[in-house]
Amino acid sequence: MKTYSLENLTDKYVGKRGTKERDQFEFELKLDILGDMIKKARKERKLTQEQLGRLVGVQKAQISKIENNAKDVRFSTILRVFEALKATVKMTVNFDSDKLEIA
Repeated sequence: MKTYSLENLTDKYVGKRGTKERDQFEFELKLDILGDMIKKARKERKLTQEQLGRLVGVQKAQISKIENNAKDVRFSTILRVFEALKATVKMTVNFDSDKLEIA
């Protein structure tokens, strides 16, 4: 029986690294992970979506969208959610040394 790595399967079914399809897949995966982290933290603090929404100043539906991978969420809202959950946010931004291409 032949075994395959996750990387090989992702290359085959999604696309190789650097392709538009792969970049979109990885972006959406990161949003899923972020939403899951927020949901887990909210539940650990025994908060409902409605309660968290009140702390943040948004409707319950907005918290639901964040937890369920909504792509059109403001970054400022995400930061307010983390603040309400008493989370410490550490960010690292690295820019490739390659020149940017404008299409």
